[in-house]
Amino acid sequence: MRLTAAFFRMVRLPNLVFVALTQILFQYCIYKPLFADAHVPGDDRRFIWLLLASVFITAAGYIINDYFDINIDEVNKPKRMVVDKVIHRRWALVWHGMLSLAGVILTIPAVSFPDKWYLVVANAGCVIVLWFYSTTFKRQLLIGNILIAALTSWTILVLFFSKFSPADAFGAVHVNQAKFFRFAFLYAGFAFICSVIREAVKDVEDMDGDARYGCRTMPIVWGVNVTRVYVAIWLVILIALLGIVQVYILQFRWWLATAYCCLLLIQSLLLFRGLLRASSAEDFGRLSSQTKWLMLAGILSMLLFYIYL
Repeated sequence: MRLTAAFFRMVRLPNLVFVALTQILFQYCIYKPLFADAHVPGDDRRFIWLLLASVFITAAGYIINDYFDINIDEVNKPKRMVVDKVIHRRWALVWHGMLSLAGVILTIPAVSFPDKWYLVVANAGCVIVLWFYSTTFKRQLLIGNILIAALTSWTILVLFFSKFSPADAFGAVHVNQAKFFRFAFLYAGFAFICSVIREAVKDVEDMDGDARYGCRTMPIVWGVNVTRVYVAIWLVILIALLGIVQVYILQFRWWLATAYCCLLLIQSLLLFRGLLRASSAEDFGRLSSQTKWLMLAGILSMLLFYIYL
């Protein structure tokens, strides 16, 4: 029982549930209503394969990150460590290899291989990027944060590209195809911005351990105040994006969606205020949690579009 709990903690089970929830909502609250009249044989089965592939690759990424972060985690979060405390490092590598391989293999039946072979290559590339993120990129200025944000948005984009190829993304195969494209990139952009904000905030929270082991994250290289300005800029972009969405949905008189968007705007403004007041690692830890809740609230807004589409 202790090993099972440790394994789920190692793979960040709540985060995996979040990945699965994001894809399920996008599939059944955005895609299905938009293309209700277009029956695609085997679509639900392929979606399940793709969801499992995404979850397995994400889990493998968390494992390999913990594997290479043992020394840093002993400083930043000693009580939450699993690898080398409960689960042996060798077994962590085994699990990483099995989950990564399973994720890439499951992508094959999920994306109409060989027509969309590039998505199999893309998911294999995600495995490689996560490995090098854990070994190198996360210790470098900005690049690690941007990569993680891009991989977060890929969780949504891979679903879009599994339905349509890049060549016909703007085509007129279906009357709602352009609308589906806009939804995909709206939510992918929202996930990207929230992830960029959270990664920068986490860098401030983890400064002590990162500095001890030679990491060159933004707060270490440029200082906490510069990092605060960087996060504030992304928050302003996010608030502007939500404002544009608010104006867009108002013209359709979607009052429930309008009210929900107002709540997201308020949550973003509170996050901005908290950023200005944050001074300790604990403060930035709370900001990190608040950003995760904001991302969850944004993803749950897909339920509203299920009503209106």
